[in-house]
Amino acid sequence: MIRQIACSSPVPAEQQPANEYEELKNSWLFCWVTLERYDYLRKLVWVWAWSWLVSGPVAAASFSPEKYLVKFLLSGSAGASLILILFLLRLYLGWNYIRSRLANSKVFYEESGWYDGQTWLKTPAEIAKDRLILRYQVKPLLQRLRKTFYSFLFVIVIGGIIWFYV
Repeated sequence: MIRQIACSSPVPAEQQPANEYEELKNSWLFCWVTLERYDYLRKLVWVWAWSWLVSGPVAAASFSPEKYLVKFLLSGSAGASLILILFLLRLYLGWNYIRSRLANSKVFYEESGWYDGQTWLKTPAEIAKDRLILRYQVKPLLQRLRKTFYSFLFVIVIGGIIWFYV
């Protein structure tokens, strides 16, 4: 059943797309993408550095740092980058979910649980508001995450080339 959202929307406040956007934007992990470039990169380097706690011992077991220093550094960096890419993928999926909620002209919501969901149509004013948030707030964040993925892909390819010649 589809109904038009009236001025007093029956959609619970925490399930309205604009409010979901605000909640995600203010959450601890997802707010990192909204930071200034330097702070954003600093957080990513922090995650990458801490990922060495896992990837470093694995790389050292595979390639002795005393004997194969370059291969140790490359494999440890690749492992740490894999963890960071999984981290970035989580960020991307969260922001992409908000993108889809804002872009859709219908709002699916749950009244009290998963078994009693409803679908309501947004008013033209709500559609316009959500599309503005989408265009000027969410799409730039998704673009930043895509650029970050492409940058890591480039670094991994360079590492692979170096690995091939070492």
